[in-house]
Amino acid sequence: MFLNVHSSYSLKYGTMDIPAIVSNARALGIHQMVLTDINNSTGAIEFIRECLKQGVTKEPDEVQKGNIPYYIKPVAGIEFRKDNQPLYIGIAKSKEGMRELNEFLSAHNIEDIPLPSDAPVFKNAFIIYPFTKIFNRVLKPNEFVGIRSNQINYLFKHPLLQQKEKLVVWHPVTIGNKVEHRLHEYLRAIELNTLLSMVPEESKCAKDECLIPEEELKIKFETFPFIVENTQKLIDACDLSIYFEPELKSKNRYSYCKEGEELDKLLLRRIAYKGLEYRYGKNNPVALERMEKELRIIELKNYCAYFLITFDIVRYAISKCKFYHVGRGSGANSIVAYCMRITDVDPIDLDLYFERFLHEKRTSPPDFDIDFAWDERKTIQEYIFKKYPKRHVAFLGTMSTYKDRAIIREIGKVLGLPKVEIDGFTDPARERENQQNATYQKLIAVHQHLKSKPNQRSIHAGGILISQEPITYYTALDMPPKGFPTVQWDMYEAEAIGYEKFDILSQRGIGHIREAVQIIKQNCDCDIDIHDFKTFKNDPKLNGILRAGQPIGCFYIESPAMRQLLKKLKCEDYLTLVAASSIIRPGVASSGMMKSFIERYHAPDQVVYLCKEMEEQLKDTYGVMVYQEDVIKVCHYFAGLDLADADILRKAMSGKYRSKLAFEELVNKFFISARKQGHSEKLITEVWRQISSFAGYSFSKAHSASFAVESYQSLYLKTYYPKEFMVAVLNNYGGFYSRWVYVHELQKTGAKVHLPCVNHSDEVVNINGNDAYLGFIGIQGLESKFIETIPRERRLNGFFKDLEEFVKRTQITLDQAILLIRLGALRFTGKDKKTLLWDIYNYLGHKQKKINATELFNLEHKQYVLPELENSELEDAYTELELLGYPLNFNMFDFLKTSYRGNVMAADMHKHIGQTVKMVGNYVCEKTVHTIKSTKMWFGTFLDANGDFFDTTHFPDTTPIYPFKGKGCYLILGKIVEDFGFQSVEVLKFAKLDIHMNPVAVE
Repeated sequence: MFLNVHSSYSLKYGTMDIPAIVSNARALGIHQMVLTDINNSTGAIEFIRECLKQGVTKEPDEVQKGNIPYYIKPVAGIEFRKDNQPLYIGIAKSKEGMRELNEFLSAHNIEDIPLPSDAPVFKNAFIIYPFTKIFNRVLKPNEFVGIRSNQINYLFKHPLLQQKEKLVVWHPVTIGNKVEHRLHEYLRAIELNTLLSMVPEESKCAKDECLIPEEELKIKFETFPFIVENTQKLIDACDLSIYFEPELKSKNRYSYCKEGEELDKLLLRRIAYKGLEYRYGKNNPVALERMEKELRIIELKNYCAYFLITFDIVRYAISKCKFYHVGRGSGANSIVAYCMRITDVDPIDLDLYFERFLHEKRTSPPDFDIDFAWDERKTIQEYIFKKYPKRHVAFLGTMSTYKDRAIIREIGKVLGLPKVEIDGFTDPARERENQQNATYQKLIAVHQHLKSKPNQRSIHAGGILISQEPITYYTALDMPPKGFPTVQWDMYEAEAIGYEKFDILSQRGIGHIREAVQIIKQNCDCDIDIHDFKTFKNDPKLNGILRAGQPIGCFYIESPAMRQLLKKLKCEDYLTLVAASSIIRPGVASSGMMKSFIERYHAPDQVVYLCKEMEEQLKDTYGVMVYQEDVIKVCHYFAGLDLADADILRKAMSGKYRSKLAFEELVNKFFISARKQGHSEKLITEVWRQISSFAGYSFSKAHSASFAVESYQSLYLKTYYPKEFMVAVLNNYGGFYSRWVYVHELQKTGAKVHLPCVNHSDEVVNINGNDAYLGFIGIQGLESKFIETIPRERRLNGFFKDLEEFVKRTQITLDQAILLIRLGALRFTGKDKKTLLWDIYNYLGHKQKKINATELFNLEHKQYVLPELENSELEDAYTELELLGYPLNFNMFDFLKTSYRGNVMAADMHKHIGQTVKMVGNYVCEKTVHTIKSTKMWFGTFLDANGDFFDTTHFPDTTPIYPFKGKGCYLILGKIVEDFGFQSVEVLKFAKLDIHMNPVAVE
């Protein structure tokens, strides 16, 4: 009877999630429903699955009560709306009908075409139009009219009675009960960006739009029983049971080869064995044995096509585009992936655990993460979408919820609260004060109801689905701004349906490496084999930089926290770096396990293991769980869980598992199984504490190894070609730090760094020999048109001879020319800035004058003799600070009124351990941390006057509410402490130092 049920996937409209809808319906004895969310089919397959799941569940107490389990017949469709008004409801008669509805909506989403007022003819789907008093539409065979119980009186002498077989019951369901209607009103107000009291009635659902017993609904239509009969016939004609799958089957493309899966197996073996010889030589029995083991499981699980498609993507990137990539994730645990060059991580060298990636009992899909440079990923994505048929390839979606406390701001807005009051409610520092405020309590109460609700659909960072059958059998498609069709559900639903995603990701570190190799070729005439990792990892110079903790610009290992960890570990080898890449993660650090690892790393003979099993499985990491594989091993060998359950538990703890109940069952299973192994309750509790605090934030060992390989590649380039490497870092928008830090590093290499110059600079930084010119792209306020035009014009027609020619050839505007002059980009003229500013007004005046690009006669402007105009270094430095964000040739310390630079420099901190000292530092960055007591503390990073880094710690009891006051130099009074060889300053007093004012501002 319920042909129009909305779930919370009807965004900012429905209030019930799908399990609640099914559960409520079962409690009311309802036997069939149609889920029709507004302009989406996000929940369609979940609804079908949930009906089956709740129907076959036989709880003991239900049996005792005499309740016979049954499943609600699930039917699905879509409610089509335009401009917030319902047009018609589409109901799928079959799987083909679901595809028709999804295809129809997808076409309009992708082409950005408004939905038509009249539905097209669907072969396998019904259409229901809302009843109106003046309804006069000519109905097609598959079309009906839905009438509400409160509209029955309008049927008297209505023309539709002549087609009474076309009338069906229309009882929309939107809310769980009448109390939830208020929650619905909040959602509508947020959607319409209006006050709660100003939401139009026509934009809201009726207060009775909730589930009621079927018999009660039938009574409402007892004067027209044929309407109920028509409705029942419509539902009886629908059958989506084909979506019931007792055993989950992969929906990914079955075969890579057109000829089918058998040829896939042969092709995979041929490529893998060819790569085996390339990676390991001709006779390596260990590699050969592992290859056969992996291929057997891959074939058994029918993942040959998955590997071959990934290989095809990588092959295209390498051979056609000359792109560099990094393969990471659990897929890097595979020797097959290593030999196919999907990854550069050697699983034998690292003793990687293949079962972390794939094993016979594993039901969840494997995972490949392929990283490309930030500006190359779209090319790869376009290749994938062109290679595979339309509607068989799509981006994975995501679904954000209202859990972010920022929604409190939205709730406050719809309640009409002033901005100042809302700002106070969203300030964490005022949390205790707010708790006593009645208005705040109301906001929090609404937020509690909203926080688990879906808020909006978006696009996954890089997940792509390649489907055997059209994806529209399972979802409609959106077209987000990125320009690729995107499914309407997230990774959890994709996995539940049976899709494995291909992660095509990007990172700037790869761009650093790629461009550095190109620049080295141009500037040094040297070809670099950046994949010669075996040489890199044994290079003492590279390992020396690691040990010193100064890898600025190198991907993943340049952050203050990572630099500190490298120094504490005295890291000087690949395996230690692999471990460091994992233990830096938040869960390990916050649980105290990072500190334990460092202590045990320096004193391995003094390690006391919790038990024999922990020693056997974690001896390489001194009894500390460092990798995700460690969680699996501990669950398997300590607690006795089988590999499948151990891996599912690991995955659940990483946040990739939605069922809270299923997770709790696994936790109970862990404790029960561990007790059966004879372990004490105290030991089991401690092992579980370590697992639970670690697993949610950990990396797989292969993932960490991939990062470590990339770090070594960056280290090699930084060590042997530092100038070219730092230019590449700048041209790929840096890394962890602000741009000026990398300019500073470039200057430290001995390169002569020049301000932008119209006769030497390009769009980005360039280097020729020892001279590096900053690019136009870094000038704040310079339009992209001129960033591109100036170097292009110079390359085509040669250097600019003077200001007048520059103006004519580039057609630059007055305001843009002034920016370049102020920064010194026209210094080639030999004139000072103020003279050039005078001249530019002479050419362009106060208003822009059109100057023809070509002239019959080249007429020179009259030259005027100007008095000498003064210019100062300080004024220039302030101009650079304004237009570049940093002064290039004027040290930040030179802005200071004082000449004091501290009584200890960073390089000498090790000589003053335990002493209270004064240091002066140029602010680099900060990190805020919340303590156990809900107070704040900070970690700061600074450069001293010699250009060396040092770090500070600001504890709550010695620090004001917020200690930092932006860019500049600070006087720091503090105690130098040392932790495993790493020195830092525990700050006692802290103040920003006064600077000389801009002479122009003073005037």
